[in-house]
Amino acid sequence: MDNFVIMSRKRKNLLIEKIKILDIGDKGRSVAKHKERVIFIQGGVPGDICDIIVYNRRRKYWEARIEKIHHLSNNRETPKCEHFGICGGCKWQNMNYNSQIEYKENSVINNLRRIGKLKIPHHNKIISSKEKYFYRNKLEFTFSNNRWLSLQEIESNDVISNKNGCGFHIPNMYDKINLQIQSVYQLSNLQMKISYLSLISKIIMDC
Repeated sequence: MDNFVIMSRKRKNLLIEKIKILDIGDKGRSVAKHKERVIFIQGGVPGDICDIIVYNRRRKYWEARIEKIHHLSNNRETPKCEHFGICGGCKWQNMNYNSQIEYKENSVINNLRRIGKLKIPHHNKIISSKEKYFYRNKLEFTFSNNRWLSLQEIESNDVISNKNGCGFHIPNMYDKINLQIQSVYQLSNLQMKISYLSLISKIIMDC
């Protein structure tokens, strides 16, 4: 019997134009639909109308990135943190706080009904925080002498001699930290100093 080799063809990325983002998903991803197909999109906000590039097509859902935004959602706001979108920490600083509360509440209720199969005739509303920023009292930082380079650093073609960094890991990547943290909008200035002092103390004790 002859042996046959089945060559798999890699699918080309698919461009979908002027699609409207409808909802939020997990891990900071937003949700859109194309011909009843659920698409998870990184960096979008419900209400955005944009062109997207689908780079991963699975049986139950697709994954995409934004190529161009035609219309910015009224739910959007400018992130305060210079590290937003890079550090992997805050996921929704690009959405105003009241909209975050609304969409997160709907997400929890929908998951309890759809996945948990629970009947929830009524529920209590999320109690919003008085402080949108500087609300945490502790964060743990990681230090490294071989951090990830930012896209700007890579595209600059400059020789980067200083790769020291103190910050956070890229999601699911733990061999390097991804940036030199300059500010953290989850911590007050006092708690930021305490966290750094705690880290320095640990370094000294480990030496």
